[in-house]
Amino acid sequence: MFTFPILAVRKVIERGKTDAAKNGGFRNPYYGLKPGQGEIPGLWLVGDEGVYVLSNGKLAEGQKALLCYSEECHPIGNPDWFHYKQRHFGGDDGIEFIDAEQLIPLFDRNLRCTHLRMELTEAEVSLSLIAR
Repeated sequence: MFTFPILAVRKVIERGKTDAAKNGGFRNPYYGLKPGQGEIPGLWLVGDEGVYVLSNGKLAEGQKALLCYSEECHPIGNPDWFHYKQRHFGGDDGIEFIDAEQLIPLFDRNLRCTHLRMELTEAEVSLSLIAR
């Protein structure tokens, strides 16, 4: 399970939209294997060195995407991040696309919630909101 502050997730989505408007659209999260899929507003849930959400707008040369690490799996400050990632994301690196049209209405209906929780199984990514 991975937890992200909703305000930070909103900023990641907005940055992706801004980058897409400036640079010609959204990046494909499937390494070109599924052309046209995932090239819409959203974010990428990435398991790499830690687990984080990443903006998905196309980038200008030298520009970096905006990201936000999960509270449980940040490589700086959490010495157990590697084991946590293996246990809850898997040992391999990977990307899961999350459509903004799934997230924004969920956030807007639950204004008292402060954090997005994502839980992964082999078949799906489950989303829930919590208040802290």
